[in-house]
Amino acid sequence: MVLPRPMVFVVLAVLLCSGVGVNTEDSPCDPRSYGADSVVCVCSSDYCDFPGVLQAGPPGTYTSVTSSRDGLRFQVKSGSFAQTTSNASVVVHIVYGYEYQAIMGFGGAFTDATGINIDSLPEVTQEILLRSYFSPEGLEYNLCRVPIAGSDFSTRPYSYDDVEGDAELIHFNLTLEDYRYKLPYIRRAKELSEKELKLFGSPWSPPAWMKENGHFNGSGGLLKEMWQPWSNYFVKFVEQYEAEGVPLWGLTTQNEPLTGFEEDYPWNTCAWTAEDQRDWIKENLGPTLEEAGLRRLKLMVPDHSRNALPWYPATILDDPTAAQFVDGIAIHWYRDDVIGPSVMDETHDLFPDRFLLYTEACDGSYAPTGERVILGDWSRGEHYAYNIIEDLNHWSTGWVDWNLALDTEGGPNWARNFVDSPIIINKENGEFYKQPMFYALGHFSKFLVPGSRRISASVSSPSDSVSATAFHNPADDTSVVVILNFGDTAENVSVSVGVGVGVGGEAHYINLDIPTKSITTLLFAKPKVDDNSDNLIP
Repeated sequence: MVLPRPMVFVVLAVLLCSGVGVNTEDSPCDPRSYGADSVVCVCSSDYCDFPGVLQAGPPGTYTSVTSSRDGLRFQVKSGSFAQTTSNASVVVHIVYGYEYQAIMGFGGAFTDATGINIDSLPEVTQEILLRSYFSPEGLEYNLCRVPIAGSDFSTRPYSYDDVEGDAELIHFNLTLEDYRYKLPYIRRAKELSEKELKLFGSPWSPPAWMKENGHFNGSGGLLKEMWQPWSNYFVKFVEQYEAEGVPLWGLTTQNEPLTGFEEDYPWNTCAWTAEDQRDWIKENLGPTLEEAGLRRLKLMVPDHSRNALPWYPATILDDPTAAQFVDGIAIHWYRDDVIGPSVMDETHDLFPDRFLLYTEACDGSYAPTGERVILGDWSRGEHYAYNIIEDLNHWSTGWVDWNLALDTEGGPNWARNFVDSPIIINKENGEFYKQPMFYALGHFSKFLVPGSRRISASVSSPSDSVSATAFHNPADDTSVVVILNFGDTAENVSVSVGVGVGVGGEAHYINLDIPTKSITTLLFAKPKVDDNSDNLIP
């Protein structure tokens, strides 16, 4: 008998909770080398590694969690604060007196490709994969993206209404891709998560007949007479997803709107000038969402790389009518290697009441054919960690990866735009591989809970090979520090946490050795420190 998919998940959950098939608490990596500089961790129906539930210890102690190029994956150690610093080569100064942005979350995208790949696994292994991302024993993702209809990571270009000229959207409907490859896995992720799973939708292209060029790809924007039908399309998407038990938290207005100005752009897109998007939001989209009772959704612009900052969102937010409908500024990472984070600071300074959020990132997109996926490549995990720390230190409220899972080619992708992913699925062997990127993201998603606020973290290092970020969670008065060593040597690190309250209060230090090419997350109860003390600031 073939069980309906929701019943399959119920049966699997019972089996797993009974200890059948996999250990989901504090289980180590099953490493495998594919010739890269590090390893993948192999997961199947028989075994998978899980970090387990990790919490801060009693006051005066800390927990360290480390992953490294040499094969450590979420290695857990504990220790006690020291009253003096070691002869450290690196000092990380933590100051509680100033708090900055609050964390919204971390996660990835439920693309068609993700669902197709998960669906190719044995059903027990599907459950293990979803637990790896969403359960309290896994990475605890809480903020995920959903393409509105097709993207390049689909097997075909499509929309929810491909009936030519149907401006009334009479034929609008979700597709097989939603019912088989998105909705079931989203619903199961929601069940597995102890955190609220927040979902936001992003469109790649309107129906081709709504566009100037009549195609999903290529150059061209939305026909002006389609501004209102396209706004209605957003409402129908939200309403149909919510009817399927998948409520939305937010929307972005257009995935990478500037790509639509590139001639012969190879996959789904739609061109929007900042001025046109401003007018569409204030005249059509904003009022339409409001009339439908959906103003509660967080609307984000421009969902593009740093080269759109700050001018694109400024064009929209400088208009009071348009600005009343916009909550946040969505950013992609694809130009970060050439455009520094100062544009994020500038954007925040212009609009301090709008949140910044990284909504797409992936590695391998610019690699030669045959190297889009590299199993066990530590440098890609390091690239993730470096970028997340930089973005958090410049006002981002979180970081959302691209595909949750891809195949060994980096697809499927109808435009053959293959890339890498934190989880790679080998359907022939019925197993999946956790890449270094998976653990790099987990060093943030598992510990930086929503509502945690960034605090000051500065690094003194003669080699400039260490970066760090720090957060305080006011809900339980715990702190998290993430330290990346991207150098070729191990480092002796002293984390200066603050000076005790009162005259002559003692300083608090965490002294530890951090391996070469590694990421370490520290979790501890905030000591009773003088928040106004500045004698530890370099």
